[in-house]
Amino acid sequence: MAGASVKVAVRVRPFNSREMSRESKCIIQMSGSTTTILNPKQPKETPKSFSFDYSYWSHTTPADINYASQKQVYRDIGEEMLQHAFEGYNVCIFAYGQTGAGKSYTMMGKQEKDQQGIIPQLCEDLFSRINDTTNDNMSYSVEVSYMEIYCERVRDLLNPKNKGNLRVREHPLMGPYVEDLSKLAVTSYNDIQDLMDSGNKARTVAATNMNETSSRSHAVFNIIFTQKRHDAETDITTEKVSKISLVDLAGSERADSTGAKGTRLKEGANINKSLTTLGKVISALAEMDSGPNKNKKKKKTDFIPYRDSVLTWLLRENLGGNSRTAMVAALSPADINYDETLSTLRYADRAKQIRCNAVINEDPNNKLIRELKDEVARLRDLLYAQGLGDIIDMTNAIAGISPSSSLSALSSRAASVASLHERIMFAPGSEEAIERLKETEKIIAELNETWEEKLRRTEAIRMEREALLAEMGVAMREDGGTLGVFSPKKTPHLVNLNEDPLMSECLLYYIKDGITRVGREDAEKRQDIVLSGHFIKEEHCLFRSDTKTGGEVIVTLEPCEGADTYVNGKKVTEPSILRSGNRIIMGKSHVFRFNHPEQARQERERTPCAETPAEPVDWAFAQRELLEKQGIDMKQEMEQRLQELEDQYRREREEANYLLEQQRLDYESKLEALQKQMDSRYYPEANEEEEEPEDEVQWTEREFELALWAFRKWKWYQFTSLRDLLWGNAIFLKEANAISVELKKKVQFQFVLLTDTLYSPLPPDLLPPDAAKDREKRPFPRTIVAVEVQDQKNGATHYWTLEKLRQRLDLMREMYDRAAEVPSSVIEDCDNVVTGGDPFYDRFPWFRLVGRAFVYLSNLLYPVPLVHRVAIVSEKGEVKGFLRVAVQAISADEEAPDYGSGVRQSGTAKISFDDQHFEKFQSESCPAVGMSRSGTSQEELRIVEGQGQFSDMGPSADEVNNNTCAVTPEDLLLDSPEKPAPDGPLETALHHLKLGSIFTFRVTVLQASSISAEYADIFCQFNFIHRHDEAFSTEPLKNTGRGPPLGFYHVQNIAVEVTKSFIEYIKSQPIVFEVFGHYQQHPFPPLCKDVLSPLRPSRRHFPRVMPLSKPVPATKLSTMTRPSAGPCQCKYDLMVFFEICELEANGDYIPAVVDHRGGMPCHGTFLLHQGIQRRITVTLVHETGSLIRWKEVRELVVGRIRNTPEADESLIDPNILSLNILSSGYIHPSQDDRQFLDSDMPRTFYQFETAWDSSMHNSLLLNRVTPYQEKIYITLSAYIEMENCTQPAVITKDFCMVFYSRDAKLPASRSIRNLFGSGSLRASESNRVTGVYELSLCRVADAGSPGMQRRRRRVLDTSVAYVRGEENLAGWRPRSDSLILDHQWELEKLSLLQEVEKTRHYLLLREKLETTQRLGLETLSPCSSEDSESRSTSCVSSPLSADGAPEGRTSPLETPSERQKELAVKCLRLLTHTFNREYSHSHVCVSASESKLSEMSVTLMRDPSMPALGVTTLTPSSTCPSLVEGRYNAMEVRPPQISSRAESPDLEPVVEREQKKSPSRRPEEEKEPQRLLVPDIQEIRVSPIVSKKGYLHFLEPHTNGWVKRFVVVRRPYVYIYNSDKDAVERAILNLSKAQVEYSEDQQAMLKTPNTFAVCTEHRGILLQASSDKDMHDWLYAFNPLLAGSIRSKLSRRRTAQMRI
Repeated sequence: MAGASVKVAVRVRPFNSREMSRESKCIIQMSGSTTTILNPKQPKETPKSFSFDYSYWSHTTPADINYASQKQVYRDIGEEMLQHAFEGYNVCIFAYGQTGAGKSYTMMGKQEKDQQGIIPQLCEDLFSRINDTTNDNMSYSVEVSYMEIYCERVRDLLNPKNKGNLRVREHPLMGPYVEDLSKLAVTSYNDIQDLMDSGNKARTVAATNMNETSSRSHAVFNIIFTQKRHDAETDITTEKVSKISLVDLAGSERADSTGAKGTRLKEGANINKSLTTLGKVISALAEMDSGPNKNKKKKKTDFIPYRDSVLTWLLRENLGGNSRTAMVAALSPADINYDETLSTLRYADRAKQIRCNAVINEDPNNKLIRELKDEVARLRDLLYAQGLGDIIDMTNAIAGISPSSSLSALSSRAASVASLHERIMFAPGSEEAIERLKETEKIIAELNETWEEKLRRTEAIRMEREALLAEMGVAMREDGGTLGVFSPKKTPHLVNLNEDPLMSECLLYYIKDGITRVGREDAEKRQDIVLSGHFIKEEHCLFRSDTKTGGEVIVTLEPCEGADTYVNGKKVTEPSILRSGNRIIMGKSHVFRFNHPEQARQERERTPCAETPAEPVDWAFAQRELLEKQGIDMKQEMEQRLQELEDQYRREREEANYLLEQQRLDYESKLEALQKQMDSRYYPEANEEEEEPEDEVQWTEREFELALWAFRKWKWYQFTSLRDLLWGNAIFLKEANAISVELKKKVQFQFVLLTDTLYSPLPPDLLPPDAAKDREKRPFPRTIVAVEVQDQKNGATHYWTLEKLRQRLDLMREMYDRAAEVPSSVIEDCDNVVTGGDPFYDRFPWFRLVGRAFVYLSNLLYPVPLVHRVAIVSEKGEVKGFLRVAVQAISADEEAPDYGSGVRQSGTAKISFDDQHFEKFQSESCPAVGMSRSGTSQEELRIVEGQGQFSDMGPSADEVNNNTCAVTPEDLLLDSPEKPAPDGPLETALHHLKLGSIFTFRVTVLQASSISAEYADIFCQFNFIHRHDEAFSTEPLKNTGRGPPLGFYHVQNIAVEVTKSFIEYIKSQPIVFEVFGHYQQHPFPPLCKDVLSPLRPSRRHFPRVMPLSKPVPATKLSTMTRPSAGPCQCKYDLMVFFEICELEANGDYIPAVVDHRGGMPCHGTFLLHQGIQRRITVTLVHETGSLIRWKEVRELVVGRIRNTPEADESLIDPNILSLNILSSGYIHPSQDDRQFLDSDMPRTFYQFETAWDSSMHNSLLLNRVTPYQEKIYITLSAYIEMENCTQPAVITKDFCMVFYSRDAKLPASRSIRNLFGSGSLRASESNRVTGVYELSLCRVADAGSPGMQRRRRRVLDTSVAYVRGEENLAGWRPRSDSLILDHQWELEKLSLLQEVEKTRHYLLLREKLETTQRLGLETLSPCSSEDSESRSTSCVSSPLSADGAPEGRTSPLETPSERQKELAVKCLRLLTHTFNREYSHSHVCVSASESKLSEMSVTLMRDPSMPALGVTTLTPSSTCPSLVEGRYNAMEVRPPQISSRAESPDLEPVVEREQKKSPSRRPEEEKEPQRLLVPDIQEIRVSPIVSKKGYLHFLEPHTNGWVKRFVVVRRPYVYIYNSDKDAVERAILNLSKAQVEYSEDQQAMLKTPNTFAVCTEHRGILLQASSDKDMHDWLYAFNPLLAGSIRSKLSRRRTAQMRI
């Protein structure tokens, strides 16, 4: 019955007066336990039926047979609940219904007879049953409480003092209860009746005072019924407590039905709240106990809202808890109350589903005892039923025998026990019953045991445990505290010693008075001290403790026979008296120390015992003592064992070394075999060539000259060896810097390259020992690697050789080692005094070289006086100032004029020129003078192998404007002073320079200007270039850096005996002026992070550009070793378009917007949307060529995601992603990309597209919206395979991106140029970023040549090796390849400055001669055409011919026919001149529109009357003639110069090769097998310097139309745009590979003014400017030297016209 449901009964009352007055009809029908309700509003509707436990029909009078009276209701509900209360269950009865439905009548009733309700009848029946009880062991007690719940407040109805509201609390065991609720004890029904009446009166009185009715509050009447039972057998009193809750609920109602207002409405709201909560609780409980949810686990959502009202909180146990509950629902039969009645019926129907888990309220122990006693009685009955009752009595008797019983009693019971076992064996199941009976009685005895008995038993167990621990040697404090070893103060005892110090003295054994036995546990006699282990006998030894007359306790150890027992290391066999502190060893492993506290105290008072050790007595001491006494030397044993181990280790190491050496030799042999296989695979042609016998080739004289030139060039080629020196000595430089920083020396070391040039001659101490011999043979200046020592403390700079650095480094190491011993103050004092003993410092001179200047003397040939203004140039190529020097010839007896005060005059110095000495000097310094025009210059020696001259240098403004001129300075000079003229005119010109005569000239040092104020005292000295020992010096002058120039005004007369060498000297060689100054400021910055960085020339601040990144490593391609590149086959300029396309809503991929507002070409920021699919499109544009053919895209990888432009390429990037290639191939350009260049010879467009999912990188930078003012950078590398190439070419580009949200609206493409101006461009064509690259295709190097072997030599780069203290260098690194490139640029600057000085001197001299010889200018004739060396054919001849060629003045043109031929050739050249004609070194393509002109040219060429006109007249270069000179001789037409650098001479002119191959042979050439090439693509750094920008008109081929384009010149590239608002480069021109041509005759012929031509390797382009000035500005931007020569020519022409 524990899980019974709630009993639910419904009762219908008669009509009341209100219902009768309204003539209400009855809508309730009952049949048995079923109740039916009719809907009066819809009579045809099927009646609703409900089934309950009881349905009481009380609508009629008692005369009705179906009438349910108060007695019947109590019999059905009350009696059952009262019975449950007597059983010990909690009981609850509550009535529910609307106001006036009869709840109070059912629960309380009336005082009349047979009208009493459930509560009075239950109380009366309770006391009647108590009084009828006859059991003396039973006693009862009853307590009652009466409370009401009104407006959620609890009031006590039985205690008039509790006027306030009582609090409802909850106890963890008792559950909810009302605090301070009075519980009154009652002894009879009359007491309950009196209390019930007084409570009802208090409720009624309160109702009257507060205007309440009886139905306005819930009344709860509680009866606490306690039953006590005394068990005589066990003398235990048990009790059961039942709580009877009788609840009269307030009526449920509707506000509109009662018309309640104000306070009544508030009361109704509170009543309805509590009843609604009661309904929720009942519904939730019913839901839990319903069928589908019954077997499910309780969920978190199964929450019962008990606490929502006070009523449900107090009735929690009665609703679904520990209670037997009954509910009586009171119904109104009237149709006017249909809704309320139906609601009550549904309420009752839900409550019927609640299940309550009621339990009997009694003590668990009492319950257990009761159940066990029942079990004992059942078992006894079972045994008696089987006839074994006497066995029970016998077992009880045996169990009751006391330990002191006699032996006879036991023996007398033996027979009966034996017979007992026999009877049990034959009784089935009886043995198990007896065992269960014993077990049950034992449990009952334990439960009946009192607390005092339990305490006594616990104390006995504790005493036994202490005794057992004492046996084991573990003592316990007297207070019963912590276990452990506590040394007693008087009793002798043993403590253990263990190898582990923490385990020593943890066990303590007492030596008791008398005998204490030691042995094993299994000994016959009980042992006091039990030990275990090997060598412990059963009875090992015993300790005898005796007390002498004086009270002294003597302990004697007596070993047993055969037992190993040691005292102080000696084995004992006889009794031995123990002293305190003795070491006792039993067996092999048990070590003890004997302690005798009393004895030790006495001995401390006397002299210590000799055997007492001074060191601590522990386990190790005892073991060592045992070994010593046994005669074992442990030290010798250990040394012997150690020696054996060392011998074994030595043998094993020798064997391992031998095996490793064998393995290394095997691996080396395998590697050599693999290397041979690789060489044979990569260089098969070389092997084949070596196998084939070579035929001897007969060389011509020209070929021998070229071979000699090549041999001389490559013999002295030294930049590779310089790099080896830089790499090999980097570790020494790094160590020197590290020591300098740690010792705070303020000295910095860095590599520097020094070249023996005119501006920077090498000092003798830097030259190697064999420099003198080498200098005689060396045709080119020597370059050495030195160490630049920057002394910050003294502001000095020294140069050390590498050998000197190593020597000083040894001294630095010694100083570093001594630094720890010397106090820091002493070190600082040493720093203040620079002595020769400090390896960091050198003595520095007072004056320091500012720079050098050169003054040429060729004006002495004429003789005319000249005043030169020459630049003072430092060794680094920087102009430090200017010097004014006057040079003039004087007569031998002429006296120096009186210059007045302040002029310093010196006497006449005599200088001798020895021809042999000067020739020797010329062979050393100027070997190239006597070479033919095809000879080399210094420029060729400044090219590092495999790299372009400016490949890795960020160009400065001067570099960009000067380093790519298509016309060399030699071409511009109308005559060079260093070229010797023909002997005939020379002898006639030099009438004042007769051999053997004395020639006197004067050198006057006038002024020095623009010298920095850093140099305080300035003086100048000068000497002849081959006479360093004879120098002429001025006095020092104070320099302030401001005000007028420094006036030296130093006059020096020089007398020279004229020799041939002197004449050669003044023709070609200068006087060297050296300016010195005292440096008064430190040239170095204060010590900071990058103080060790090399000093660079100051450059202008340019817009920040993204760095050029290294390629992202491929993920799919196998790593291939790059074959060594040989000579370069060809170079192409690539223009690459990069687009990032995003998926639009219509499914198309549209290029993302690009922000071009940075203003720099090849830059832009992609504006992308977050979370959209993307594709990357790359388009390659280049000139069409036979060697450049794209095969396929092998892989495209994206990586190095970062938010800064710089990337750390040393780290391994985990986010590299290889993209899927969607398409690739050649395409036709779009309309905007198609330029005028593509109409005649279209450029090649190759495009490929890849899919890019940025989320695959797993990078936070790509998976979020970019924060404000932040940009994301990634690096893309495309690996593209080319035909005839050994490996893929790599194109790398850094992207800049900004990510916006997915729905962000982005503007169209933006740039600086389209912010202003009118017109519009298609945005899609501007949504790209351009990159400019240079593709070099080089042949695979010959494996067998010594040069290749040298290049492939692996030099150990020591710059990466760690040096102690390197972390203090703040990221400094020794300079390497970049130093060589920078030095090349310095040499280039020095050579250009030298050329400028020569040219300035020549122009000054020519102008002087023009003014002095104005009369002869009109009749000057051109140079003789026989002079093949002359590069000048202008109308103004050289100064020599002007002075010494009288026959040339009157020489007219030879015959009119020659003049006509010359004019015909010129006309033909102009007629056949068309642009955009493709030509190369191998073939000439003639477009169809030029076929007629070609036929004319062929006819003219075949004309025998024109023998002087060779094929060279119509070479490709003739389409872009050099118009520097005014005439066109056949000999002057040259092949196009590809670059400004000097080319090596060809064996055969280009023109002849072109003539040999006709266009018809081109297909055959393409079929020839191509050699494998090595591709290399380098991104070009865009120059920040804009030379000029604006609009130009371009002639479109095959039409007479001009195309207008916007052009920006950033040397060496010209960028062409569609308009000034176009942000994307459409075409590029490389000025370093082009020739700029200008021709007045051509302009007149074509009637196109202001035009000039640009001829590239692939096409010629005609450009037109808007005006003449604009054209000259464009010419200056394209080629400054050409523009300068044209302006000079025009100015001379205007000067001549003015004179005429």
